[in-house]
Amino acid sequence: MKKIMYAISGDNMNSLPFQKHFLATLCLGLALLSGCSSLGDFASAHPPTNDPVTLRVNVFRGASNIPVYMAQEVGAFSRYGITTSMQFTPNSDQQREGLALGRFDIAIAAVDNAVAMVEVAKHDVIIVAGGDGGMNELLVRQEINSPADLRNRTFVVDAPNTAYALIGRKIFKNAGLVDGKDYRLSPLGGSETRTKAFDTPEGTATMLNPPWSFIAKDRGAKSLGRTIDLYGQYQASGVFVMRKWATANPGVIERFVGAYIEGCRIAQNPANKEKTIAVLQRELKLDRRIAELTYADLMTPGHGLNKDCAFNALGFRNLLSLRAEIEGQWGGVAPATDKFIDLSFYQRAIKHVPN
Repeated sequence: MKKIMYAISGDNMNSLPFQKHFLATLCLGLALLSGCSSLGDFASAHPPTNDPVTLRVNVFRGASNIPVYMAQEVGAFSRYGITTSMQFTPNSDQQREGLALGRFDIAIAAVDNAVAMVEVAKHDVIIVAGGDGGMNELLVRQEINSPADLRNRTFVVDAPNTAYALIGRKIFKNAGLVDGKDYRLSPLGGSETRTKAFDTPEGTATMLNPPWSFIAKDRGAKSLGRTIDLYGQYQASGVFVMRKWATANPGVIERFVGAYIEGCRIAQNPANKEKTIAVLQRELKLDRRIAELTYADLMTPGHGLNKDCAFNALGFRNLLSLRAEIEGQWGGVAPATDKFIDLSFYQRAIKHVPN
């Protein structure tokens, strides 16, 4: 083993660069002496340091943000030394572009957007945490009684080739309809915009989740069913980042994911029901009834939050199979999941999250 020597004097011992370098070397020595095979092993046994950092987090407006909202509510991010700067995206195209261009650090949305970034735009993105099952319903006008009734009508989507639009296209395919031939796809953007589309002649059907699904039903739309029943398990919202950024900031991601898991646990604890409903009301500007309905969806296993916002491996395999079938990617055969995910940050973070 090479000997590493330092010239130490009274001047450089008191300098900040020396102190940081000395501490880093000391940590490495402790890691080796403790029997850890790598710094990664050492990091997994000790929580990351909480040097202050501001993270730009890009999300859609909706109930899937409840882990972040609850983490903010109880000061979890602050305890990890994190200040969150929230950005709201109008659509998935802008979110994917913004992440690739470094306009923000972290995206929370349907993780199929991460897959699209990797496979379509050829950006090196990784999914680092799960979230929920999407809570989506197929919402239609009152005169539509089955998916087959969409013939010669319009299916309003965020973007036609990602996430919940693909689930809808699969449902219509099962009903014998082919998009572009039997019905039209209309990309309008996020849930709020699609909810408003029911007020126009174009808005015949769309996929919506809380609170927008309940708002749309209040305005006269009706549900043809939940996607978990019409399609099956699906890994919907999750956390994804650029791999290069993750490589440069592993401790920061671990801290963020730790606070995210803590927020998820707080929301899922029945003792915090009233607090969680109140936060939904405040953050999403909802009346009490809609907030209660939204909370109930969030707490529905498979449909709502995953326990501890864990990654749903089966749901993700379904996601890839859906993309292979509907978009024809990978020659119609879903690839292995490994290239899209790195759950090591989640696995380390959860060890330090309070129960």
